[in-house]
Amino acid sequence: MPRGGGLMAPGLRPLLLLAFWMLASSARSPGEANHGGWPQYGPGAPVAVAEEERCTVERRADLSYAEFMQHYAFSRPVILQGLTDNSRFRVLCSRERLLASFGDSVVRLSTANTYSYRKVDLPFQEYVEQMLHPQDPLSMGNDTLYFFGDNNFTEWASLFRHYSPPPFGLLGTTPAYSFGIAGAGSGVPFHWHGPGFSEVIYGRKRWFLYPPEKTPEFHPNKTTLAWLRDTYPALAPSARPLECTIQAGEVLYFPDRWWHATLNLDTSVFISTFLS
Repeated sequence: MPRGGGLMAPGLRPLLLLAFWMLASSARSPGEANHGGWPQYGPGAPVAVAEEERCTVERRADLSYAEFMQHYAFSRPVILQGLTDNSRFRVLCSRERLLASFGDSVVRLSTANTYSYRKVDLPFQEYVEQMLHPQDPLSMGNDTLYFFGDNNFTEWASLFRHYSPPPFGLLGTTPAYSFGIAGAGSGVPFHWHGPGFSEVIYGRKRWFLYPPEKTPEFHPNKTTLAWLRDTYPALAPSARPLECTIQAGEVLYFPDRWWHATLNLDTSVFISTFLS
């Protein structure tokens, strides 16, 4: 055995390095290791919301373009898995990397009500450090601000060029990106627009969807969190929406004019591709 300043036995140094690396890895918070440094809120948090009991949107990992056009493009939502690899984009969307690249950039925040009337401009770092917190369950939609949709594409081009959108398009449409970051419990109440895809990069986003002919029961200035608490439990089974929680790396497709509301279950980073 080595004594004092003696030499380390062959093979012992790699084992010690491995043990040190494992200790260092375990010391990192789960947020740093798995969530890009974005805060997560589990059970017991003020706005902790569970996933739905049963996802009612189909998941497809092997979907061809022909199948997409025939079965989903104009008729119903679908969750796409494994069609693109956005691991590089995910790394660039960590809290540390985004603050380093865009901390001084001015971003435009929108109110979390159906019509998003009010806009507020402020530095991205200020939004992340001072406003990116769990949703107050008692706040109204027009008092809740978060970052989604209003992106300066020239300023953020260095990030967006690393994103690989879903490979499916619709004839006569042009894709447009909408990037966002929002706190746990935040979301947009029911609204509709043209078709598109929405991918979660970090966190989880719960979706509620109705077909165009089935207008949901909701108040346009109440948050999705309030709707889930006050209206959803009283809905008859036949009046319930299609719903599912989109996990990081998954992409939801929604057809034209489908009503939808969203609810971020964690601090979420997400990007939508609208087909306009």
